[in-house]
Amino acid sequence: MDKPQGWTSHDVVGRMRRLAGTRKVGHAGTLDPMATGVLVVGINKATRLLTYIVGTSKTYTATIRLGQSTVTDDAEGEVTATAGTEGVSDQAIHDGVAALTGDILQVPSSVSAIKVNGERAYARVRSGEDVKLAARPVTIHRFEVHGIRRDAGAGALDLDVTVECSSGTYIRALARDLGNALGVGGHLTALRRTHVGPYSLDQARTLDQLAEELNVLEMSQAARALMPNRELSAEETTEISFGRRIAAGAEPGSPSAATPDHPAAAFAPDGSLVALLADAGSYAKPVLVFAPGNGAPAAAAAGEA
Repeated sequence: MDKPQGWTSHDVVGRMRRLAGTRKVGHAGTLDPMATGVLVVGINKATRLLTYIVGTSKTYTATIRLGQSTVTDDAEGEVTATAGTEGVSDQAIHDGVAALTGDILQVPSSVSAIKVNGERAYARVRSGEDVKLAARPVTIHRFEVHGIRRDAGAGALDLDVTVECSSGTYIRALARDLGNALGVGGHLTALRRTHVGPYSLDQARTLDQLAEELNVLEMSQAARALMPNRELSAEETTEISFGRRIAAGAEPGSPSAATPDHPAAAFAPDGSLVALLADAGSYAKPVLVFAPGNGAPAAAAAGEA
């Protein structure tokens, strides 16, 4: 779905529970209230697929304001410092972006949802605690600057960017780190997620559209787009339906072998999703088993929902 601005991901799940008439709803990958865009939501059995979506790469469009730092590293936080940007050249900006591309260590924003001793970091910050989070490795596959606007006011300048990154990346931390590297500070003023793995904004639906008609992406379609596919024979379908192992889908030791963390989606002859399979030597074992022949809509993901 296309998450609206001002809604938390939890707010969206609550609304989807009412629209779908079930408590069993979850999402794959939190979006901050300020952010909009693709939020993949699972309903009923499809919630079991969400764990495999969370770790996929994400793509965002964003606006970064240089010359102002905020307590939250985004526009929702109080401005803590300002600096003139007149001396920041276009080349310096591109060099700073290049330095933040590839495999990097990133310190998440102190007001993130990361837990510190069982409590969310943002809750500790709100209670007055000075929270310092450890750096974590992330990968920035693409960090492109599309526009540099020097009329942002108060000596600040705005950058329009696209970021494609690994799971766990904080775009507002990129804004902060770019501003700090340029010596002027920075924060995020707009963020829109356009892709989560294979699911795109072009396919997403708004809450209003879903309220009118709950179009959903069938679980089999969601799995086909998400992971490697394996077509089963009728006999293999029966075996897997009872949780038994079958012949591996790839040669033992092959780089294309499915693993528990990156399984293959196995489909019955009628096209329904039967199971997620992991290769173990010469055999394939079910990681998750679904009832064969179920063609009922079970996933509201970016796509038909």
